[in-house]
Amino acid sequence: MKAKVDTGARTSSLHAFGLEWFDRDGSPWVRFEVHPWQRSTADSVIAEAAVVATRDVKSSSGDVEHRPVVHTSVVLAGLPVTAEVTLTRRDEMGFRMLIGREAVRHRFLVDPGVSYRGGRPDRSIRRRNRAETTVSASPTVVPSRTVGSTSRPTGASKRST
Repeated sequence: MKAKVDTGARTSSLHAFGLEWFDRDGSPWVRFEVHPWQRSTADSVIAEAAVVATRDVKSSSGDVEHRPVVHTSVVLAGLPVTAEVTLTRRDEMGFRMLIGREAVRHRFLVDPGVSYRGGRPDRSIRRRNRAETTVSASPTVVPSRTVGSTSRPTGASKRST
């Protein structure tokens, strides 16, 4: 799934629909569907996850939405990262997933002026994404250990839109 790093968002966010809450062994869980390709409903995936919290999240338009929070693993610039992710409908948004600043904190420096710093997906995947889009937030992040000491610290990155 193609993702965008958004240092203005604290928590990562995933486009999810058909949310179904249920209990498993006395703990809250959620079942949901994901469309992994941008601008397409092809290849819908059903997933389940334990709900670790619920959170009120204010959108860029100022609306507050109550969202479930789950933990998931994402690969950023080739490195696996466990991220806290809120589930919400992002039908009208350009990216099905946003990577928030907590997922990249203390691991990456974000350069808002550069895309695909972690490497571009293979040409076959890029072509498919034009019609329908990959899971890789790697295009917009750089592992902090590979960046020279003159780079801006993680917390000082500008917001990328």
